[in-house]
Amino acid sequence: MASKLLKIAPLEAQNQIELSLRQAFELLEPQLRPPFLLTIPTPEEYSQLNRAILYGVLCEPHFAKIQIKYLHAVVTDGYCFFVNLLTTIVDELYSKLVKSARIQLISLVSEMIYVSAVGIDGLLASLLRQIVGGDFSDGNLWLCFELVSLFLCKWNWLVEEEPQVLRNGLYTYLRVLSDHCRFPGDSKLEALRRIEIEFCIKVLREQFHLCLRIGRDLIRLLQDLVHVPEFRAVWKDLVLNPGEFKTQEFEDISQLYRRRTSSRYFILRITQEMESQLRFLLTHVKLGSQKRHQAWFLRKFLSGSERETLIIDIVRFICCGHHPSNDIIQSDVIPRWAVIGWLLKSCRKSYVEANVKLALFYDWLFFDERIDNIMNVEPAMLLMVNSIPKYVAMTHTLLEFLLLLVDNFDSERKDIIVKGVASSFGMLARKGVVGSIHVLTSCDALSPPLKEWLGRFLKAGVSTESQQVHLPDPSVPSFNLPSSTTLETQTVIVGELTASKCTPNDGVGTKAFDSSVPILVEPVTSYSSLVVNSENLEDAIENLVHRFVETIRKSNTIDIQILEKMLLSFANLDGRKVTGDFALSLQPLSSKIAKELDLNGHKLFSPLESIPNISNCDDVVHSATALIIRTFIFSQHERLLEMLLSWSRHGFPVGKCLLSYVLRLAYEAHVAGNVMLPDNSIKANDLGMPFLFLHMDEYFSFLNGGRKDSPEADLSTAKMDHQLVANLVDGAFSAYRCFLMYSRNSLDKAADVTPARLLFSDLGYCSKWEKQILKFSFCSIFYYLSDLSTGEEDIIKLLVTLLDEADIVLMQFEIGVKKFSIFGENTETIFYLIKDSLNWGLLEQHKVWGLIRSELAVSMVQVEKLILEFFCSDNLDPNSASIAVEGLLMLCSCRIPTPELVGAIMLLPTTAFQDFSAAVLATWAVSNSSVLFDSLANFLEKLGNEKGDLFTSSGIRINHSAISWLLSYFNTQGMKDNDILSKLSVSILDMKSMLQL
Repeated sequence: MASKLLKIAPLEAQNQIELSLRQAFELLEPQLRPPFLLTIPTPEEYSQLNRAILYGVLCEPHFAKIQIKYLHAVVTDGYCFFVNLLTTIVDELYSKLVKSARIQLISLVSEMIYVSAVGIDGLLASLLRQIVGGDFSDGNLWLCFELVSLFLCKWNWLVEEEPQVLRNGLYTYLRVLSDHCRFPGDSKLEALRRIEIEFCIKVLREQFHLCLRIGRDLIRLLQDLVHVPEFRAVWKDLVLNPGEFKTQEFEDISQLYRRRTSSRYFILRITQEMESQLRFLLTHVKLGSQKRHQAWFLRKFLSGSERETLIIDIVRFICCGHHPSNDIIQSDVIPRWAVIGWLLKSCRKSYVEANVKLALFYDWLFFDERIDNIMNVEPAMLLMVNSIPKYVAMTHTLLEFLLLLVDNFDSERKDIIVKGVASSFGMLARKGVVGSIHVLTSCDALSPPLKEWLGRFLKAGVSTESQQVHLPDPSVPSFNLPSSTTLETQTVIVGELTASKCTPNDGVGTKAFDSSVPILVEPVTSYSSLVVNSENLEDAIENLVHRFVETIRKSNTIDIQILEKMLLSFANLDGRKVTGDFALSLQPLSSKIAKELDLNGHKLFSPLESIPNISNCDDVVHSATALIIRTFIFSQHERLLEMLLSWSRHGFPVGKCLLSYVLRLAYEAHVAGNVMLPDNSIKANDLGMPFLFLHMDEYFSFLNGGRKDSPEADLSTAKMDHQLVANLVDGAFSAYRCFLMYSRNSLDKAADVTPARLLFSDLGYCSKWEKQILKFSFCSIFYYLSDLSTGEEDIIKLLVTLLDEADIVLMQFEIGVKKFSIFGENTETIFYLIKDSLNWGLLEQHKVWGLIRSELAVSMVQVEKLILEFFCSDNLDPNSASIAVEGLLMLCSCRIPTPELVGAIMLLPTTAFQDFSAAVLATWAVSNSSVLFDSLANFLEKLGNEKGDLFTSSGIRINHSAISWLLSYFNTQGMKDNDILSKLSVSILDMKSMLQL
């Protein structure tokens, strides 16, 4: 069967990506035609629907508009999954796509820009990588034209929403322009050259502050275009008139020299397939067995007459974008310097060879130990040294080229160049890359003039390096990472991260909190050993991401340690300025992690429908989700919080997972507390609490810089500490509250979403937990998150819906001893809750009144106000209000008859529950008769002072049943009516008349 999507050779195997898309399309094709079914799909259905729509748009252009409208109607994740599919197709299938599919692909990209789809920046970067340097085929030139036209068309959006895409585009088009401008008379290239120049000049002139972040390689690219009039003018302003760029932070071109260019730009200039083959060559092929691999690489990627310029980009990538591990360096795998030597020997054009040498030595010229990586300058040094025995001509030409660069690259700023190259030599010798520089200065095979030249430079370089070179203030500080701290000096500890402290609140055991919810904005000092010190942080994170992706794709397993390093390194970025630009900012990094986990079958942020038992809990405890949550709880760092919020905005149930984690931790801590002896003599691993055990273990590891060999971290023998466990739980709930508070701020203000509503939504996911754990969870919510849960109708209704009578009674016991409060002390809030509960089910009403009675019996709430407001309500229906009236009756019976409460009972209106007052008085007459009559006398005295005001036609009448019961009670007790009513300035007959007896 011929493919509609790909160009496939006759004997080529079927592509699995295309197969999955086509199968989804064939399965769901009827749904892709109007009328559409607008039901809410399950996650699996949603994924299949996205695949089907994508295949339909690419293969059926005539139906594309209809299917895109359907996509807009069903999207629930900000187009994240759809864009990930597009990126996968670009990365792995672009070169095989049929022409019509490529056209549709660009159309889809434009549509995704229009809707500001999640991950669109990564998709555009992948497309830019498909532009091959030195390739003048129609397909490659078409892609160049389409993308640069798209960038100009979407200019305002790019400037406001995705400035990184502008930088990527500028770097790419400056690089390919050097190829396109070498053929000025080619009419086929004229229109493309014109629009490429227009775009690049527009970025440079209007957004130069963005261009600065590209770093020093921007100068390298511009130098290659100085013969083009438009760029000659830019170059003149860079050198002579920096103020023309209207960028306050730019004063001199030397500032660009000192900005290291991020490796992401070098990766932009090689295709995904080329990167994969280079990394394979540099990590798996043994030295001595590389020839056939090199020959294949030349045929595949460098066979065209003009493809030779690609070698420049490949060398920059090898030097700055691929840093092998120590294991690879010490193995017999072909080293980077050998591959670069082979590439240099492959150059046939002298100007290409010169640019390759410049690419090799470029970081030498401006090397600064504070911001540059020794791995960027290592290949050139090793190539010179290792070529001496057999290929001394290579050493001679490279060394001569380097010394010529020092003298001629920028004569006005030669002191900077001298200092940079001298620093490179010095660092390489100190770090043991080479034993000594004398291996070059004393080499008999090198010509004496060259050695003498090198000797003079080294002597002058040492002198220059010892002096302070005066430059404009650098924008990049030192990248020395903080050292590990010990447990004794650690200041970032759970329980002290926020203002949440265990303090009594009017006698009720709830947690007081600071509504400002402080967040760390300093580097995460306590896990510094996890941050790769041999590289600056941007490269470290990008390499960690690459290793993470490589591991999960090859073995389908998650390397938790790499993910942990990645997160902590990302958090550490916040405490320092970064050089050049950073490839994986917040949105790309979070999207990349989620995408790779999802594509390999690992669901990120999947809430627990039930708490697993010990035998099957490993998948949950050691999951990527649990690691991310733990890292945030321990650090509560702003950048990690932003990452969680980003996932949340894109549809991941982050809050639900975070709450699930926190509640499970609290539950295991509670169970452990019940079995711990007063002297803490139980060992941690004897408790059978794997979740708590791992949380504590990772906590100690966090405090000790990632080391697990400290005495505190050995939980197999450590004894449990009550206070430590309590602090860990406090810190976990503080982190969750922090997430809720900032979630509210990041959501649409018009949505009227409060932290309490978010808590209720998250709590709903715990509904399938075991009743015992569920009951404990509600108790924890009202204890630790009292400010978000107390008096919240939705949460209280969920509680009485999910818990059975036995659990409700147990909660009543805890409420009675004031462990926590459910309803609070706001009379108005409680009244509205009671009123709304009249519409609940009968069982739920009975349960909630059990809780109300238990709490209000021991609280300071003014019950008299509740009773008056309730019975004075309009349209009080006897059927719907009967359970509430019963609850109020029982509540009154357990309260002391104070003058205020008795007064309220006496003044209740005669409603459908006309005997309520009499029943309450009768109850008090049995249980608290002396207090009742003292309070009644007090009430009647106040009535007497009011004279007739209370008995006017517009005044409040004394309750009919109360007077009737009192008269009956006094007669039964042998008292005279006027003994008790004599305090009133009205006779009994008049009273009866007013009461219409």
